[in-house]
Amino acid sequence: MRYLPLTPDDRTAMLAKIGADNIDALFADVPEGARLSGPIDGLPAHASEMAVERHMRSLAAQNLSAADAPFFLGAGAYRHHIPATVDHIIQRGEFLTAYTPYQPEIAQGTLQVLFEFQTQVARLFGTDIANASMYDGSTACWEAIAMAGRITRRDHAVLSSGLHPHYVSVARTMAKYTGDTLDIATPELMAKTDDDRVIAGITDATSCVVVQYPDLLGRIPDLSRIADAAHEKGALLVAVVTEPVALGLLESPGALGADIVVGEGQSLGVGLQFGGPYLGLFGAREKYARQMPGRLCGETVDADGKRGFVLTLSTREQHIRREKATSNICTNSGLCALAFSIHMTLLGGVGLDRMARINHARAAKAAARLAQIPGVSLVNDAFFNEFTIRIGCDAREAALRMAKNGVLAGVTMGRLFPGQDALSDGLIVAVTETVSDEDIEALATALAQEISGDAA
Repeated sequence: MRYLPLTPDDRTAMLAKIGADNIDALFADVPEGARLSGPIDGLPAHASEMAVERHMRSLAAQNLSAADAPFFLGAGAYRHHIPATVDHIIQRGEFLTAYTPYQPEIAQGTLQVLFEFQTQVARLFGTDIANASMYDGSTACWEAIAMAGRITRRDHAVLSSGLHPHYVSVARTMAKYTGDTLDIATPELMAKTDDDRVIAGITDATSCVVVQYPDLLGRIPDLSRIADAAHEKGALLVAVVTEPVALGLLESPGALGADIVVGEGQSLGVGLQFGGPYLGLFGAREKYARQMPGRLCGETVDADGKRGFVLTLSTREQHIRREKATSNICTNSGLCALAFSIHMTLLGGVGLDRMARINHARAAKAAARLAQIPGVSLVNDAFFNEFTIRIGCDAREAALRMAKNGVLAGVTMGRLFPGQDALSDGLIVAVTETVSDEDIEALATALAQEISGDAA
């Protein structure tokens, strides 16, 4: 996109057109105390390009990146190997754009990619349909709760305590403005999931039950049992998948009775990227298609019988009357969806299965090794590539010291649930195909030193 700066005459003409005397008049609604009237303290007025580049490199060097250390962080964002082919293809001129190229007359290729993306997500989730993606997993989770409310005409959702607290936080924020009530509890560091609590909380007023699969601690809830209990009361089951690679081994949520399946697609093709942008996945039963948020691409034929792709449903206010819109989502994560689709295509069904088996095997090896350390206990009795351990001391302080010594040990429960002392010694450890035997041994050595008090 070209950048065309305005001339002084352009600015004068624009201000005259709107009746403003100067640029400052445009900010009249901003309180005087909140306006910057001079230079920023500590920031030079100018610097050369080389000096700025040198400074930025020195700042970046203070980071310990995922590729430079034994890496066991997960809890919703995972480090997987992404083939170089993915990055090469998404940067082709046909795909790399700042705008979502939906116009069918110029973007048949993009529409076809989204159609194939939808097909992959639907098959992965075991749902009839999937949309063309959402912003990320947390917002997709809230959209599913809102969708369940429209379908059931109820406004009470029961959330599993194993749902990621950041997803819960997003739902709470949105529920403040819709009036929905959310039933949520703090998780406990135990092998058993809170299926019984969730089922006991379902009433005739429940719109949906939201269960993460596998959950935050890496445990695997019994979706079939929860689905049966929800359906008996006329409620829907919303399954949340933050690690889609797990579905290479686990039964799909749709096959286990989930009505809506949402999740985060970052694991496949997207990468960590210091926290985003990520990719929301959204699948559902076909009978709920018109209540889905976002966009849905379909396949058709033109007047000559040639295969083509069209934007079949787009339930946002730009396309339909505002009061009829199911969501205010303005675009989809187009480039991230493309990366996901390319990675999935490269893997294929066999490749995804193999990748999942490697993940689980290495996680099982790491769990067994860590469990040998005196003072460490494994919480899970089942997991995919992520599990939780208790280390008998404040995991936040231990993880910080291990990071300073070059080992990124995991995500601490204390960080996710500050103020919950009963969770403070919990450490969530994620193990993917990128973790080597040497990495596992480095973590075990560092953790043993922390617990014994021998760490530097």
